[in-house]
Amino acid sequence: MRIAAHPSTESAPSTADPLRWRALAAIAAGQLMVAVDVTIMNIALPSAQRSLHLSTAQRQWVITLFALAYGGFLLLGGRLSDLIGRKRCLLIGLAGFAAASALGGAAVNSTMLLVARALQGIFGALFTPSALALLGTTFTEPAERGKAFGIYGTVMAGSSGIGLILGGVLTSYLDWRWCMLVSLPIAVGAAAGVSATVRATPRRLGTEVDIVGAVLATTGLMALVLGFTRAESQGWATPITLGVLAAGVILLALFVLVESRTGAALLPLRVVRERRRAGAYLAVLCMAIGMFAGFFFLTFYLQDILGYSPIKAGLAFLPFTAAIMLGVRVIRGFLMRAPLRLLLCPGLLACAAGLALLGLLRADGGYVTGALPVVVLLGLGVGCVLLPANNIATLGAGPDTGVAGAIVMTSQQIGASLGTALLGSIAATATTAYVHSHAAAADLPARAAVHGYNVAGLSGAAFLCLATTLVFLLTGPRNPNQ
Repeated sequence: MRIAAHPSTESAPSTADPLRWRALAAIAAGQLMVAVDVTIMNIALPSAQRSLHLSTAQRQWVITLFALAYGGFLLLGGRLSDLIGRKRCLLIGLAGFAAASALGGAAVNSTMLLVARALQGIFGALFTPSALALLGTTFTEPAERGKAFGIYGTVMAGSSGIGLILGGVLTSYLDWRWCMLVSLPIAVGAAAGVSATVRATPRRLGTEVDIVGAVLATTGLMALVLGFTRAESQGWATPITLGVLAAGVILLALFVLVESRTGAALLPLRVVRERRRAGAYLAVLCMAIGMFAGFFFLTFYLQDILGYSPIKAGLAFLPFTAAIMLGVRVIRGFLMRAPLRLLLCPGLLACAAGLALLGLLRADGGYVTGALPVVVLLGLGVGCVLLPANNIATLGAGPDTGVAGAIVMTSQQIGASLGTALLGSIAATATTAYVHSHAAAADLPARAAVHGYNVAGLSGAAFLCLATTLVFLLTGPRNPNQ
């Protein structure tokens, strides 16, 4: 499908633009708002579940649906930024995200909340590719680029911890609905900053929008997540579960086939054929699988097992943000000098170690010896992975800068949705098996739940170790001189 843009007289951004640092601040504020909403509902979830009478499956979809809509539409958002202009995409994304947040804050049933979360993801997907593309094309000098991506990486990586803490504070002192409504003032401030500081970019004439590719990618990913989610309640061997998973694989295979044969691909395969860039995408995907599943389990461990209040549970994640900042600070000094594999692989191994420690949690355990090491290791891992991945994705991408940057966030959000669904299903299966085999055990519900977290954590750790090996091989040099 071809949608032609009209000529524009807008001027392109300049690296000498005196407003570029203010523009970075405005873009970072908007991206912080979007990224915070990935985790802000985690802490509020038990309260929202009671308020709206959500089922266990619906509870998980409050987290998964946002990540899936966000990740599923990011590539399309990258193409639309070329069609209508990046500044317009930023402003439309902020306005739509604010409206969706207001809808969620006013939700009176599960349907309203789930629709709001999906819309937040869609409008967030319109905002993020333009933000990354502007960052990549505005800061081209090595020193400025390292600093700008360091700031952006800190915001992105720290947003998860900020979301958890903010969710705890708002849920404890106000109401879970404020976890949705808090986006409104941030969106207004970010929109004002974008309007005043971001230069409009020219729209590309004759830009094509790959509607077929967008439909195949989104429906394929949704089918996979739905299959993993059904496995939790229906079992892995049921015909419906296997059928939905098979449909997801087939749809994604068709997506790759379509992208290889169209001249206006939603995901130009040349972007992912570059080995270092592909390795970065794989690292982000696997890191997100571990991180978001770890957050999901720790949230319920802290509140349901250790008896933490929402605000105490949120504050328990504060070391995560500190660990991210430490990881970003260390990696930033090596960003333009060290081989990519030596930046990504230690981060993945740190995440794997965190999940392995999740496998050692006990129902009668505590925060300092149980949850805290998991939180710190996940934070260090995320900080070490995201900064070099964002940098390499847009470095030298040329006309594919918007899409190349979007794939980083696509990888993260798809990893978040798949990780929560897949490892959540593994945890649920292990919990059910524990209940059946330990029916006479004391404190059975708590022990069974923690056993599920243990099995899922160890499974995730093994997966990340395998992923680290693949990333190391993929990003390694083809010859000794690279």
